[in-house]
Amino acid sequence: MATVIGAGIAGSALAGALARRGAEVTLYERSARTDAGAFLFIDGRGHDALTGLGVNTDALMAASYPLTGGLSYADSAGRHGTSPSRGHRFWLRHNLMRVLHGFVESSGARTHYGLAVTRSALTDDVTDGLLIGADGIDSVVRSHIEPTRVPVYTGDNVVYGMTTEPVELPTSPATLHFFAETDSTGRVFSTLGHLWRPGDSAALWFVRIVAPPLPDRGAASGVRPVSEWADRIRAACPSNLALVDTFLGATASVHVSNARTIPLEDAASPCERILLIGDADHAITPAAGVGARDALEDAYAVHRALISGASPADAMTARRHRILTDRAAALRARPSASRAPASSEAGPDRSTDLRRDAAPAPE
Repeated sequence: MATVIGAGIAGSALAGALARRGAEVTLYERSARTDAGAFLFIDGRGHDALTGLGVNTDALMAASYPLTGGLSYADSAGRHGTSPSRGHRFWLRHNLMRVLHGFVESSGARTHYGLAVTRSALTDDVTDGLLIGADGIDSVVRSHIEPTRVPVYTGDNVVYGMTTEPVELPTSPATLHFFAETDSTGRVFSTLGHLWRPGDSAALWFVRIVAPPLPDRGAASGVRPVSEWADRIRAACPSNLALVDTFLGATASVHVSNARTIPLEDAASPCERILLIGDADHAITPAAGVGARDALEDAYAVHRALISGASPADAMTARRHRILTDRAAALRARPSASRAPASSEAGPDRSTDLRRDAAPAPE
């Protein structure tokens, strides 16, 4: 028997996959709705994990679209470059959750939406078999087994916007664009990203602003009128005021949050009785752009272990090693201000460096 806490992307995918293989699965989700959130980009590795879990490929392709233009990177110091898509597809989060809801509902898993599982319930040991915490960055399961491993602010306010009408932009369509603003020392103090396609009902945009954290609760974060953030966004994007004004003029509200991460280096070893996956275990700043992919690969690894009779704890230990290896490689790829190229002759390797340093991805 498996009990999955959290019916987000990873929890739903894992619960549905296990139930389809005949496992007795119970899925708990504190919210009555799990289709909140803005938009995200998942690369080929993430989609391979989804199809490996048994999610219908045609349904995935129909509910998303490919970044045919790849990724484009630039900054205010004149560095720029491009990178081909690595199987990236664009998702409105509610479309992905619609696919995963159907996957779970047809699997035979028992689902309980709108029912929170508290720390006291976990302490009372109300679950049998394997308990899987897939309940996000503020995980109740993690607070139960590792109370000292808490979210850490990464230094960025992140603003997500979606226009309420089609817009025509001077940038390449079906391309994920990133533009980093740098100061005289080469330090990035904001990053603007956007995506649009001709004929789409909306364009998507986001801004990462280096700033003190917003209050955890209150009127400063969450869904806010765009007018409340317009001045801060314009001040953070001096090199792209015309583009920013186009977005601001066609957007009614934005979602504002603090970028946070969960430290993984000093985490307790996974055990056979209780596991953490996805953001519950290793949330990373949206700047990395791999959170959804990592969560899906967790779910796939645990699923393969369970259906083969292998150790799910060993599977998550291997996943953590892969994640830390990937992060170390990304960190090594970041250029210093003095080494970064100043022209379009960057080449593929340098383009990747700039992407690693500057690009946020909303999830």
